[in-house]
Amino acid sequence: MSNPNDNSGYYDWNQGNENANPTGGGGYGYNFGTPEFGTQPQFGQFDYDASVNQAASLPPPSQQLYPQLGAYAGSILTPETAAPFGVAAPDNFEDEPPLLEELGINFDHIIQKTAAVLNPFKEPNASILQETDLTGPLVFCLCFGGFLLLSGKVHFGYIYGIGVLGCFSMYSLLNLMSESGVSVGCTISVLGYCLLPMVVLSGLSVLSLKGTFGIVLSFVAVSWCSFSASKLFTSALAMDHQQPLVAYPCALLYGVFALLTIF
Repeated sequence: MSNPNDNSGYYDWNQGNENANPTGGGGYGYNFGTPEFGTQPQFGQFDYDASVNQAASLPPPSQQLYPQLGAYAGSILTPETAAPFGVAAPDNFEDEPPLLEELGINFDHIIQKTAAVLNPFKEPNASILQETDLTGPLVFCLCFGGFLLLSGKVHFGYIYGIGVLGCFSMYSLLNLMSESGVSVGCTISVLGYCLLPMVVLSGLSVLSLKGTFGIVLSFVAVSWCSFSASKLFTSALAMDHQQPLVAYPCALLYGVFALLTIF
């Protein structure tokens, strides 16, 4: 049996100072050997049990990441409720709305507004008139300009310029006439949807709109557009007995589009 006091199996390192430990043992005594059974671990020797106990005594990772929360961090912040720094929380795609709804495109409202323009004698739903839907007006303007392009008329700049000027003029006029007021988006939406009869007229102009026949169709299209727009505005703003006053400036706006179509 080996001598427990025999440290010959260890490597003793002394930084050149033999008198550092007067009792012997070779100075600081950094031992890298394996102690015998029953001996105590010496200075400089790796203690596996002590390192495991030290790691077990550390606070949980939630308290290490969020020390300002104190003792409540471990119970509040869990992997399900809080992600570590630099790691994004997983997305729940099932709860996200559809893409068309995020873009503000509602096909039901588009169909209802289009039907209200095609049938101006039917009382429209006042709730859909407050929606600032610009998808339909944009499509109708592009179709109107496309049919004129097929007729050999490049009038996209005139269409957008006259449309913007007319929308802001109607916005100012309606705010002066009504008590509740109207938004710019609602004005553009109504005037854009009521451009649909003018789109039909521009489609017929690809064939021919010469002479009296073209003038009569233009008059019908302008009357249809202005009557539909005034009906929608008076229904949305509750403007009783003011439809002729609203229809006149609308007829001036759509008359300019009719002149672009014929000439």
